[in-house]
Amino acid sequence: MTVSEILRTAAQASKAWPYEEARKLLKRYPQGAPDKGYILFETGYGPSGLPHIGTFNEVLRTTMVRNAYHALSDVPTRLIAFSDDMDGLRKVPDNVPNQAMLAEHLGKPLTQVPDPFGKFESFAHHNNAMLREFLDRFGFDYEFVSATERYRSGAFDDALRNVLRHYQDIMDIMLPTLRKERQATYSPVLPISAKSGIVLQVPVEVVDAEAGIVRFEDEGEVIEQSILSGAAKLQWKVDWAMRWVALGVDYEMAGKDLIDSVTQSSKICRALGARPPEGFNYEMFLDEKGEKISKSKGNGLSLEQWLTYGPQESLAFFAYREPKKAKQLHMGVIPRAVDEYWQFRANYPKQAIEQKLGNPVHHIHDGKLPEGELPVTFGLLLNLVGVMGDASREQVWGYLQNYVPGANADSYPELDALIGHALAYHRDFVAPTLKRRAPEAHEAAALRKLDEELAGLPEDAGAEEIQNIVYAIGKDEAFGFAELKDWFKALYQTLLGADQGPRMGSFIALYGIANSRRLIAQALGG
Repeated sequence: MTVSEILRTAAQASKAWPYEEARKLLKRYPQGAPDKGYILFETGYGPSGLPHIGTFNEVLRTTMVRNAYHALSDVPTRLIAFSDDMDGLRKVPDNVPNQAMLAEHLGKPLTQVPDPFGKFESFAHHNNAMLREFLDRFGFDYEFVSATERYRSGAFDDALRNVLRHYQDIMDIMLPTLRKERQATYSPVLPISAKSGIVLQVPVEVVDAEAGIVRFEDEGEVIEQSILSGAAKLQWKVDWAMRWVALGVDYEMAGKDLIDSVTQSSKICRALGARPPEGFNYEMFLDEKGEKISKSKGNGLSLEQWLTYGPQESLAFFAYREPKKAKQLHMGVIPRAVDEYWQFRANYPKQAIEQKLGNPVHHIHDGKLPEGELPVTFGLLLNLVGVMGDASREQVWGYLQNYVPGANADSYPELDALIGHALAYHRDFVAPTLKRRAPEAHEAAALRKLDEELAGLPEDAGAEEIQNIVYAIGKDEAFGFAELKDWFKALYQTLLGADQGPRMGSFIALYGIANSRRLIAQALGG
């Protein structure tokens, strides 16, 4: 068997969620390629606020399913990143400038609202550009599609006529899901007012489905107007279904908060004579308080923040794990995501194909892992930077070269990048919280013993040898630690000013015997 055949066989049975999702598409087209000749994946973006990690996360996870499908099938695929940029601006986001100006344009399509940042022709163009810039930086293979462009070019006209033909069917699906007062004004079609430019939420009567003509009231006047070529848009659940039909979407995932929308849009899709796409519902990211992350609130982490304090792969790792479980997304999760990514990456080459397919790094890198290893953990780097204080990258490398002979930025480029992340993370989040406490009497006795033992070691003593000494002191009943973890906690709190820390043998070997003894002397008040 060839490598690709071995991979395909293993992928058929893999329990990794991207393969489970990809197998849905094999079942969807048991004869192979659909009539259009390719499988179409879609992700949606509402550009009413700045892109956040949730937006990126959906493209990443969809790409992982797309890559998994490539392992199972030779049928070509495409991925569309669709921007709902014809939506009316419903509210002014909290986290953008020129809010008073934006308030004057409420209700208008986002591509008709001026850019509050003053850089692009509209607010939607600005946010679309930010989305594309990030997706490009991460190397995604996608095609950007604008709702405004599709509506105005007439590309959706046939699908819009089909909506008017099935107008009553759609009303029959939607009305039972709405409150009484909403039922009175609900319309699947939202005409754009020729007077105000606003996307109108008014009852609509179909006059001529084939010509695309509807009747509605605008500022007290009865208007007959075509809904074609950008003169209207659809209510979003209807819009979603129409888009699935018009584009031929085969796969789209959505957040758990959209389960009801997926259900209604799927019914509308069937009413329009098509089959809804495959997909699954992922759980939402939460902020530190356990609240849902929102574009308009700007709570949680931004894409830029994560990439300041951790590499792209760590963000991809965080997004891959347990997509159906709600996860808190805040600064504190970054160091763990970095170190766990590297643990899985180190394990990958030694694993059998079945284990490789279940390893997150396989999906992050589509099975093509970069060369390179990490000789120290990110946690250890953070502790080193923590005791060094206001350190430079060169100073950190100075310590690392003592610990890893011959190490430099050229031989360990990913470690060099991590040093930059560690310095930034320490400066902004760790330094303000560090507070070393004085040791209690029995802890001071144990620290003096550790200093005495370290004094007898050569400067280049190995981490294991040092770790054995640390263990022996913690287990020695003479120092009165109820459990070994109490000794480690004392070391972290008195030497590092933190509640958690690294393997002390590794830390002392990295920081150096002499420097570590000075740290002990400071803790003892010497």
